[in-house]
Amino acid sequence: MVSTGAVRVGDGQRRARLGLRQLLAPAARVVRVEETADAVVGLHASDPATVYLSACARLREPSAVEVERALYEDVSLVKLLSMRRTLFAVTEEFAPFVSAAAARPIAVKERATLLKHLGEFAEGWSEARLAETERAVLAVLAARGEATTAELGAEVPALRETMLMAAGKPYEAKQSVGSRLLRLLASDGHVRRSRPRGSWLSSSYPWAPVEQWPEVPAREAKAEVVRRWLARYGPGTVEDVKWWTGWTLGDVRRALADVGAVEVALTGGAAGGAGGGAVVGLVLPGDEAPVAEPEPWAALLPGLDPAVMGWRGRDWYLRPEDVPALFDRAGNAGPTVWWCGRVVGGWAQRADGEMVWRLFEDVGAEALAAVGVEAERLVGWLGEVRVTPRFRTPLERELVA
Repeated sequence: MVSTGAVRVGDGQRRARLGLRQLLAPAARVVRVEETADAVVGLHASDPATVYLSACARLREPSAVEVERALYEDVSLVKLLSMRRTLFAVTEEFAPFVSAAAARPIAVKERATLLKHLGEFAEGWSEARLAETERAVLAVLAARGEATTAELGAEVPALRETMLMAAGKPYEAKQSVGSRLLRLLASDGHVRRSRPRGSWLSSSYPWAPVEQWPEVPAREAKAEVVRRWLARYGPGTVEDVKWWTGWTLGDVRRALADVGAVEVALTGGAAGGAGGGAVVGLVLPGDEAPVAEPEPWAALLPGLDPAVMGWRGRDWYLRPEDVPALFDRAGNAGPTVWWCGRVVGGWAQRADGEMVWRLFEDVGAEALAAVGVEAERLVGWLGEVRVTPRFRTPLERELVA
């Protein structure tokens, strides 16, 4: 039940906030890529292309060079396996909070799992040998500056060992100790992904050492993550926060209490339809008042963009009947077309560079023109680059067929 005295927030107001606070309305776009990461708390990075496409959708002057500056020259953006065990690119200033709130707990589980697998599927491994190998890897990186997993294996032979997983099963596979150990060191905040060997779409990259971030108490870190989420995604429900963070319900409620989250009444899609009453939403203190509607805006956002992956409850910006076309079976979003805070279609890039899209409804001439402008903008900065999402969805495959 929602208190009768709670401020009511409808779908239109939530869409206005999304357009402004996540920098999708043209007037809200910014100059530096670090601002785009903060605007969405963290840029999804499971697919290397998403970081570039999501950031450039929010930049006044989109440029892959600007994203590379932040990732590899200034290192003001760092990638961490964190919320929901997903890779995010977050600002260096925010990284200590993300590390303490999400990455380090994942690293603890990763370490326990790796030790278990080494004991079961490899020979001669122990906790002491794993620690010794980690020290050897860090020593090599300190001397070389950066190196790929293969290059590290040439100097630390233990990395070349393998684990035979599911022996005798149809899905039997060998896993490299090196790939697992480097992922563990990254989760622990000791190494980072450096500039890829190849184009910015490449998943082949060297590792580089990381200066240790200051320690932040876990409770304080969780509160800061939730504060930033509410500032950019609020209002949202407890279920939204729990899904986005991947934390326990207890941790979520504690963090919401620590930031003094205020209840509002969500109406419309969040309540199951315009006549469905209201559900409890949460905002930061003082953020109950409505925001001004931005000018009409369109956006072509990549697969896994934070705007489409930001909430568990999506009916206020995404029609349920459109989900099967836009998401794969694991729940990964594909490329989406937006109009004024709603997902109205999907897009893809063909092998010859042509940008194609399909809209699910008649959105009018103004929207069609705005989508065309955004497509030209995207093609303009991509140049000769061709983008295929790592997680392909039914509509994206159909559009490029």
